[in-house]
Amino acid sequence: MQCKTTCPYCGVGCGVVAEVAETAAAPEYEQPIRVSGDLDHPANQGRLCVKGSALVDTLTTRGRLLTPQLHGQPVAWDDALEQVAQGFTRTIAEHGPDAVAFYLSGQLLTEDYYVANKLIKGFIGTANIDTNSRLCMASAVVAHKRAFGSDTVPLCYDDIDQARLLVLVGSNAAWNHPILFQRMQAAKQRTPALKVVVIDPRHTATCELADLHLAIKPATDTLLFNGLLHYLAAAGRLNQPFIDQHTEGLAQALAEAERSAAEPDRVADRCDIARADLQQFYRWFTETERTVTFYSQGVNQSSSGVDNGNAIINCHLATGRIGKPGMGPLSITGQPNAMGGREVGGLANQLAAHMDFEHPASIDRVQRFWNAPNMAQRNGLKAVELFQAMERGEIKAVWIMATNPVVSLPDGDQVRRALQACPLVVVSDCVAQTDTSELAHIRLPATGWSEKDGTVTNSERCISRQRALLPARGEARHDWRIISDVARRMGFAAAFSYQSPWQIFREHAALSAFENNEQGARRDFDIGVLADISEAAYQQLQPIQWPVTVDAPQGTARMFSDGCFFTANGRARFIPIIPRPPQQQPDQQRPLVMNTGRIRDQWHTMTRTGLAHSLFQHRAEPFIELHPQDARDYGIEQNQLVQLSSPALTATVYIGRARITDSQRPGELFVPMHWNRQFASHGNMGSLIESVTDPLSGQPESKQAAVQLEPLPVQWQALLLSRGEQANLPALPINYHCRIPLQHSQSWRLASVRPVTDWRAWCAQHLSRPVLEFADPSAGHYRAAAIANGQLEWVLLVLPFAQLPDTRWLDSLFADSTIPAEQLNRLLAGCGSNQADTGPIVCSCFQIGQRAIEAEITAGACSVEQLGGTLACGTNCGSCVPELQALLRSCL
Repeated sequence: MQCKTTCPYCGVGCGVVAEVAETAAAPEYEQPIRVSGDLDHPANQGRLCVKGSALVDTLTTRGRLLTPQLHGQPVAWDDALEQVAQGFTRTIAEHGPDAVAFYLSGQLLTEDYYVANKLIKGFIGTANIDTNSRLCMASAVVAHKRAFGSDTVPLCYDDIDQARLLVLVGSNAAWNHPILFQRMQAAKQRTPALKVVVIDPRHTATCELADLHLAIKPATDTLLFNGLLHYLAAAGRLNQPFIDQHTEGLAQALAEAERSAAEPDRVADRCDIARADLQQFYRWFTETERTVTFYSQGVNQSSSGVDNGNAIINCHLATGRIGKPGMGPLSITGQPNAMGGREVGGLANQLAAHMDFEHPASIDRVQRFWNAPNMAQRNGLKAVELFQAMERGEIKAVWIMATNPVVSLPDGDQVRRALQACPLVVVSDCVAQTDTSELAHIRLPATGWSEKDGTVTNSERCISRQRALLPARGEARHDWRIISDVARRMGFAAAFSYQSPWQIFREHAALSAFENNEQGARRDFDIGVLADISEAAYQQLQPIQWPVTVDAPQGTARMFSDGCFFTANGRARFIPIIPRPPQQQPDQQRPLVMNTGRIRDQWHTMTRTGLAHSLFQHRAEPFIELHPQDARDYGIEQNQLVQLSSPALTATVYIGRARITDSQRPGELFVPMHWNRQFASHGNMGSLIESVTDPLSGQPESKQAAVQLEPLPVQWQALLLSRGEQANLPALPINYHCRIPLQHSQSWRLASVRPVTDWRAWCAQHLSRPVLEFADPSAGHYRAAAIANGQLEWVLLVLPFAQLPDTRWLDSLFADSTIPAEQLNRLLAGCGSNQADTGPIVCSCFQIGQRAIEAEITAGACSVEQLGGTLACGTNCGSCVPELQALLRSCL
């Protein structure tokens, strides 16, 4: 059986074709599946990245939450739902509706989001509902609304193909949005005249495509684009007819640009880039009409995130580069349905269907449409302030759905304290164990990707179906149904009688068109022609870009082509931008700047990607990237364990392995956002970030934190492979551990600052008595293994990190029912007799290591195509192509 669905990862929104084998031999939850890119989907045209390609490996019941739980004990659904409903009802009666909060996720489908938003804003009567999308694109939303009068993404992915200048700002698209990056690569191959500028403090994989890389000082984006706006005016390259007919406020924006950035040389100095490079960028932007500016978290995750976005938009408005093919500002979201959450009002400062609380008529309109008895009247608490209010005791009951705020929010220790203090914490998730769910009183099992059924909207406003491939695991239920079940028990049965996501989608579509043509109330989001969609048509719904109206029944690729915007007077607004420094500044105690972000093969807090062992091959442990000069100053060597701290904020430290690279600017570090207590002892970088937010959007300043760096003075390091997950491992007397899932076993990297005097006793106490062992006390080495009934139970190798073996051969021994004698002889050596060391994995799809690639280059390969022809690397998902290009450049 073949089914078309949508990938659950980033905001590109790739179409997936899943082939589900119909076999009576396999249990319903273990049916074999193959996935490939959907050739017909406009977002990806058949391509999938490494994470999307590995989706099949995440479809397992291992680690799933399969039954409702009350205080950690399984209960019936009716009992769990009654507890949730009674808890919320009691809280409202005793403390009022504002004592209740929901915290949602861009992983939810639009239908789930809609029902949750309707319940809390229309029936409970509070707007204390926010989402992890606040951490991703809230600043872009406010920038859109300030400039356009609406949260409207003006362009589409096809504009990448038609552009002649691509400007990527704060975006490592090669790793974070690889399918769009591949589209950029293809565009440049077709059109060599296409120029690519990357604006990023780091030299990332995306820079392999760049004709120009501006490694600006962090948080100087507004200064850079203010300078560009002034340069455009001084060069006489403003589009005056467009400005006169369709905009307002240019004079004020230009005055501020002149005040802050009139001298290009001074701008270059303050941005810490070469003056010639700055001039080159300004010239290319000035001379190239078809320019797309592609921006992401490096722009948004700032205490000036909104101003960053408006500084970019100002330059496009000034040149009239909007609403036409091949040009415009494109904010690329991080999650599969961040856009869908915005459509239904999933943020605390939204109503629904792109309506806001600032207009009383909008509140009245939504209340009448829902026939809502307790309509919220004002904005609720945004994510960071919501958890701060919880710690103060103002939020008494919270429902968290499909997200992990203890890991993803700044000041994670504060979030943990807030949840510990909250009288009622409900978590709906498909995962049994997360840093957040450990603090829940009630856990509700939700369906996950491959079981969920509904719609998502990607970064180009394209609505796609996410279809169920398999039955729900265990007792899991869809989020919209769980919410509706609770609503009915709270006395709101008539308004939450949904039986399918199709019914919810129709209501959502109808609200989008409700009084949408009234004088002064025209809204951008309108899919009203889908309000009468039949269930059969909903099942077959093809990807379509909103608005979908009578005038545009096939959808709308570009917005503002007529020069009309959604402001009161129909004109776009220039916003005067005053550059501001980040709020988190280094000082004597915390002299370094910490930047954070995603890596190529992992996603958010690893609740899904952590199930796919192949996705750990590229980066297996938490790490810290630092410049060689900083490594010399702090006495740090490559792959040494180091720790980051922020003593004024928290006692928590981040421990990772040093990656010394000149891709970092001196004085600045980069750490990944993904690791958490389920995978590493000290991998939560969020604990080191202060709760500083943009004053308009509430989005945290996650790209700049002040930290202290020092080596971890370890006495020993080790590799442990075990048949089980060693649930007691975090209790070991060690300073650092990191779990790395393998195909047949679990592996652990261990380290401690305290020496072990008797390793045999240590193993007997914490693992089991070893059967095989070899000790070299003078070198501090120890090797041991345990075998039971002929099967390998665990193997421990206490060695310097550089001497630890590749784990693939050892892992294969855990698949054997008995270990052959010839393998037993090599067990403590850690490698088979014919095993070649291929080096760190570069291509996850085909498990091709760096040394194998370098050997092929030495043998004569001089292009990515030649490497693909001999090793196959880069020929499947393409996510490793930038690194192949970097290796070619380095070796040649």
